[in-house]
Amino acid sequence: MCGISGIINKNQQSVPKDLIEQTNNLILHRGPDSFGYFFYKNLGLGHRRLAIIDLSNDGCQPMDYMGRYVLVFNGEIYNYIELKAELSIIGYEFISKSDTEVILAAYDHWGIECVSHFNGMWAFALLDMEKDVVFISRDRFGIKPVYYCSTKDYFVFGSEIKQLLPFFEKNIVEESNMVDYLAVGLEDHTESTFFKGIKKLLPSHSMTINLADGSNKINQYFDLPLNFDFKNLTESESIESFKKVFLDAIKIRLRSDVKVGTCLSGGLDSSAITHYASKMYFEQTGEKFMAFHVVTSEDPLFNELPFVEELIKNLPVELVKIDGGPEAVRENIDKVIWCQEEPFGSPSIVLQFLLMKKARELNCKVLLDGQGGDETLLGYERYYPSLFLGLTGFDRVKFFVQVIRHSKLGLLELLKYILYFTNKGIRLNFIKKRSFFLKKETLNKLSSEILSELSSNYTNIEKLQKQELFSTQLPHLLRYEDKNSMAFAIETRLPFLDYRNVINSLSIPYKYKINKGWSKYILRKAIQDDIPDAVVWRKNKNGFELPELKMFESLENEFLELLENSRIVDHFFDGPALKGGVSKMDPRVKWRIYNLLKWEKVFNVKIHE
Repeated sequence: MCGISGIINKNQQSVPKDLIEQTNNLILHRGPDSFGYFFYKNLGLGHRRLAIIDLSNDGCQPMDYMGRYVLVFNGEIYNYIELKAELSIIGYEFISKSDTEVILAAYDHWGIECVSHFNGMWAFALLDMEKDVVFISRDRFGIKPVYYCSTKDYFVFGSEIKQLLPFFEKNIVEESNMVDYLAVGLEDHTESTFFKGIKKLLPSHSMTINLADGSNKINQYFDLPLNFDFKNLTESESIESFKKVFLDAIKIRLRSDVKVGTCLSGGLDSSAITHYASKMYFEQTGEKFMAFHVVTSEDPLFNELPFVEELIKNLPVELVKIDGGPEAVRENIDKVIWCQEEPFGSPSIVLQFLLMKKARELNCKVLLDGQGGDETLLGYERYYPSLFLGLTGFDRVKFFVQVIRHSKLGLLELLKYILYFTNKGIRLNFIKKRSFFLKKETLNKLSSEILSELSSNYTNIEKLQKQELFSTQLPHLLRYEDKNSMAFAIETRLPFLDYRNVINSLSIPYKYKINKGWSKYILRKAIQDDIPDAVVWRKNKNGFELPELKMFESLENEFLELLENSRIVDHFFDGPALKGGVSKMDPRVKWRIYNLLKWEKVFNVKIHE
């Protein structure tokens, strides 16, 4: 796990050494263990290393291979041992014990198709000196980031946005992203960022850049193929198939030469990972597995600690509790905004930041986490309307009653969900009403394509899940995870996003994912013999949440001050409407505005060039 930097000089001159050094030093936090540079014609590559596998100098980067290839790589290829064995049989020889060298050999053998053989997370740039090209790739689900920009003189890419900002005279807000965020809550749903002129390589995409003429080609190498054989599986067969791959996904993510732990919120996903990973880890090392939990409140509505303590009663787990009260959040907001680089949807992201900080203090450099469980196994309440519409007659009535009985939604809430998520007109009116503080001409910049896609896909569960995995839901969660963890040089690994697990989970019949009203039914059944019922069959789950209304009581004065001194507010907001409606504003919308204006201040953002 590391950070990468790259600069291509469009004028066909060599890249100044101090320029790539400055760019690379901006991500020192991602890789404090070592650094390196490589220069070739009009290309400069930089790398910051966080040593996780093969801690020796043999694993340092940029890594040269066969005198033809040079690689800078951020991530982990979990099946590198199996790939190394396969490539060794063919005749490839390896000097190091790292997965980095395996990528290079795989590229030499399979070319750009090598990425289809990887099971892992990655963002890498590979120089092929014979073809005079740079091959840049991002993993299937975008766990690791690649940002890039093109200016008059340079094409620049890196692991973070702050590496690219010095190549612009001003930091200009990207209006479309800002409006989508304020009105709908979308953040990482397109290739654009909140900074005009800076883009990200999308998940499952690679880019090939020709150094001679500067041209580039982007291609998608993965589109989540479904396994249609799964459609005929029985419930027990589905459970067995899911559990087998899930356990192997955990097992290979324990491969590490440093200490491994987990983020434990108390919900199904993190509890399942903690249970199995702690036992595997203890068998391998004889050491207790560290589990990090953020305590946000003593209020039963927000306190997850009782579920955590029930889970770990008989497990080889060392529990580390972190204070996540409002004061801790207030003290760290500015740091998190600088770390995240773009606005984020909830103050709970600050809690994740605090967890990563504590893990680093205790020298636990690798953490397993549960991202992806909800998106693959239908864990959100908004999936109910989509399944509801796919039923007819008595089956629809039966499903409706079961959801009310076994989910946290009541009758009125479920009706609201169905109407909101399946009716474009109702949703648009709601968005406009909630966005009263925006000028009409500003709100009109909201993408009609996005609204149409959002509402139409709720009638097709497969399209909805793909959309959430690649656009509207998972990308921003992965951005939070990457930025918060790498701020402290922590590597997070996500078993639910093993691509085999994702394909299996989406291929399994939907009646085994939401059954009798229970969300994530197949996961509950797979773990019910191993984990306490109080955890397995709970309806409510808060995650790392905060009582946001209470939180804003202490931020009100700062919020009002930001409103008074913001260029964004002056240009895009309806002043009179805003002034009269602040007190009635939805707490999450209020947070979005607050966060956006804090971001504007931290990054000195302008509204035009």
